[in-house]
Amino acid sequence: MKHTIQRLLGYVGRYKYPAFFTIFCMIGEVVFEVLIPKYMALLIDNGISLGDTAYVYRMGGVMILLTLGAMALGMLGVVFGARSSTGFAMNLQNAVFGAVEEFSFKNTDHFTTPSLITRMTNDITNVQQSFQMTIRLAMRSPAQLILATFMAIRISGRLSLVLLCALPVLALCLALIAKITYPRFIAMLHRYDDMNGSTQENLIGIRVVKAFVRGDYETKKFQKSARDVRDAQFNAEKILILNGPLMTLTMYACILAVVGIGSGHVATGQLTSGELISFISYISSILISLMMLSMYFMMLIMSSASAKRLVEVLDEVPDIDENRSSTREVQDGSIDFEHVNFSYSGSNENPTLTDIDLHIRSGEVIGVIGGSGSGKTSLVQLIPRLYDVTAGEVKVGGVNVKDYSTDALRGVIGMVLQKNVLFSGTIRDNLKWGDPDATQEQIEAACRAACAHDFILSFPKGYDTDLGQGGVNVSGGQKQRLCIARALLKNPKILILDDSTSAVDTATDAAIREAFRTICPDTTKIIIAQRLNSVMDADRIVVLDEGRINDVGTHHSVKNKFFTPAVCAFAADQRSDFASKTGKTAQQGRGDLNG
Repeated sequence: MKHTIQRLLGYVGRYKYPAFFTIFCMIGEVVFEVLIPKYMALLIDNGISLGDTAYVYRMGGVMILLTLGAMALGMLGVVFGARSSTGFAMNLQNAVFGAVEEFSFKNTDHFTTPSLITRMTNDITNVQQSFQMTIRLAMRSPAQLILATFMAIRISGRLSLVLLCALPVLALCLALIAKITYPRFIAMLHRYDDMNGSTQENLIGIRVVKAFVRGDYETKKFQKSARDVRDAQFNAEKILILNGPLMTLTMYACILAVVGIGSGHVATGQLTSGELISFISYISSILISLMMLSMYFMMLIMSSASAKRLVEVLDEVPDIDENRSSTREVQDGSIDFEHVNFSYSGSNENPTLTDIDLHIRSGEVIGVIGGSGSGKTSLVQLIPRLYDVTAGEVKVGGVNVKDYSTDALRGVIGMVLQKNVLFSGTIRDNLKWGDPDATQEQIEAACRAACAHDFILSFPKGYDTDLGQGGVNVSGGQKQRLCIARALLKNPKILILDDSTSAVDTATDAAIREAFRTICPDTTKIIIAQRLNSVMDADRIVVLDEGRINDVGTHHSVKNKFFTPAVCAFAADQRSDFASKTGKTAQQGRGDLNG
């Protein structure tokens, strides 16, 4: 816990000054409040009892000034506390988000997206509230407890012994509450992760939900997640809420005991009426301060689980060393896999890729085919070092990818992932991810090469069309073409297309391949495809089977060796489809597709 607190307090930063002012104001407020009962006792004993009206007014004026001073300092404490806590939360949010941005794919897989969202929202809010209560209640209450106890002992040490009976009982009860509730709050936060995951999945796939009329099913599933959160929260807080009644019972029991014993002291002349009233005020202040501390204690229990989860993210070591000190530049687009093994678990057991030995020349076009789960995507993700190999080496430009900074390596690689991702904003904003300084002419050239220019101009706002969250305003094929154009804008030395034309027709696919030959002839191109004609122009085709290279050859040799007559008949149907779409004869279509 000590490490957790020290780790998080480091993000207070420049907001430590408002935090110090908050503490100063809280202690000053307590000093003024503690002095009020003292002057109230003087007012009763020397003013009201003796009928001295002038003295009553004078002491009353002092009490009013003390009250106004306490109120002013209290208001300033609230202002400084809010400024400090919100600034701390902002710094913490930036730190957690920055840590996540440094994660490799493996790190992200470890935490899961819904869990990271919960940590950056709910958990940070809990820690922020705890921090604000720390600089306010956790500083104010001890000061009030100490000063009020000191003043009460000055009035009557014997009556103060009443507190000694109550404090051990309270401390034991609070310790038991903390021990029981902490693991329950951990479980509650895991339930929040599950609910956020269900919500995120549903909102992303809302069109599929509506298309399959599964709204009722998803609603019931969410309701179950919400009930699980409610039950977990109730399970934790049903113990925690015992704190309030316990404190209230103790406070009133102490006051009754003081009144009963103190009235006898007044009757015997050991105390004056004003001193007894003042003592009761101090006892109330002491017990109120204890109640405030118990409230802070409750919040601390709740937020400690959140703090631990945040520190887990901040302390997570990225699986991939960024090697930012490297000044190497990628010389060319050659790629070498030297007896590479890879496993997502990082162990040699159950490898995804086994003994991959492949050498690709700069400017070469390589097709990669294979069945589902054969390791095609895993293979290309090793090139930009999205994952690290388990054994062997991957070299780009003759240098091990680990010897580059990731910025330098990924800066020369254009990659269109299997799952096409666009972001909120305009088409132009999304395309400029490839090159933030790209001119309109360069953007249009890349879009023409990706066969995207014409459909973009069909929108009323053209390149300024808002795509919506995740590119919901365009079709799957249009989204693929925009992602290809974005990759081309990088003018990469290596272009990786992971099944990136699966949603476009064969004629568009052929046009995109022709554009690749024209606008980036020197770029090394790796094309993963399910359709044979998508890689027919490749210099070599790599066939993967269960994580191993089964064969490397030309289009004709691979087709004749691995494709059955049924598959070839399907390819013939594709040629006919291509011919009909382009207006060419079947013979011309056969010559163009050759496969």
